[in-house]
Amino acid sequence: MDKFEVAAILPHRYPFLLVDRVVEIDIGRRIVALKNVTVNEPFFSGHFPGRPLMPGVLLCEAVVQTGGILAHVTSPDTMGRGKIAMLTALDHARFRQKVIPGDQLRLEVEAVRRHGPFWKMRGAASVAGKVVAELEFTLAETSAEDQGPQ
Repeated sequence: MDKFEVAAILPHRYPFLLVDRVVEIDIGRRIVALKNVTVNEPFFSGHFPGRPLMPGVLLCEAVVQTGGILAHVTSPDTMGRGKIAMLTALDHARFRQKVIPGDQLRLEVEAVRRHGPFWKMRGAASVAGKVVAELEFTLAETSAEDQGPQ
């Protein structure tokens, strides 16, 4: 799945679309995606000037977006009808190493369980085979118009 197919699934757009490509999907179970980290990303100008570092919250967001793609392709009957996967919980986030411009993130997510519209997932981001972040999270399938101002 290329960046155009990813953009057709996720509601995010630049600069918050953090998945460049999906390289592997086992529908309902697991997904692997990639994010190329480039020096021109807007957050690098302030985090931190002269020593750019990708914020941990954006590492989590990239993993969660990957989980949203998995939920979408697993439930095309509901997710294809105006529903999106919204983050409802983030647990046990751990950051192991820095992510800097030039790194390629490998985003791996597995579905732990599903109960109705809720998905419990576990994910990790790695660079060159080393885990840089790991977390557990919950997504809920919800109508985009049900969400008020955030």
